Amino acid sequence: MTVIIINPNSTASMTQAMVQQAQRAVPGLAFEGWTSEEGPAAIQGPTDGDAASGPLLRLVEQASKAGAEGIIIGCFDDTALDEAARRAPCPVIGLGQATYHYAALRGWRFSVVTTLPVSVPILEANIARQGLTGFAARVRASDVPVLALEEDAAAAGAAVVAEALRAEQEDDISAVILGCAGMVQVLQQVDRALTLPVIDPVTCAARSMTWLL
Repeated sequence: MTVIIINPNSTASMTQAMVQQAQRAVPGLAFEGWTSEEGPAAIQGPTDGDAASGPLLRLVEQASKAGAEGIIIGCFDDTALDEAARRAPCPVIGLGQATYHYAALRGWRFSVVTTLPVSVPILEANIARQGLTGFAARVRASDVPVLALEEDAAAAGAAVVAEALRAEQEDDISAVILGCAGMVQVLQQVDRALTLPVIDPVTCAARSMTWLL
């Protein structure tokens, strides 16, 4: 069985990193990465999300016709997730969706550390729409642009670590969620710095897919 991870942005290296992380998380499942070449280079806020939605949905339809057993929308914003799920006959899950529900199933109160402030309202709305506001302490911005995670992971990771530590110290939480697919590049750096569990959305979505197939 093959699960296709569709990256709604056009940064192919991010697609590759997601596939590698998913394969590490679930070695027994085959993952394939598709990059939306017509999408923006990064999805940062509603304008980018809107620009990415049309090309993404076309790839969802192509993946369905190609016989995908499952589809993961490779963006923490869960770009066009509801429409993608309606169009595909197979299970379709989003990175944010999988991660929020995992934390809730563990009974963990969580904070999200994301990239730029423009993404915060989107993530807050997604959490509320899924009925999980009671588990969420705060969505925090690290002020790290998405592509900085690709270009200088060490420096970007330091900023994410600093915000994650503030969440750990101030938010009365059980876990920190990394709120960007590109943060797979800094996962180990953040995990080493915190005492609380750090939840990687790619790992979470990959493992969640095994329950759905």
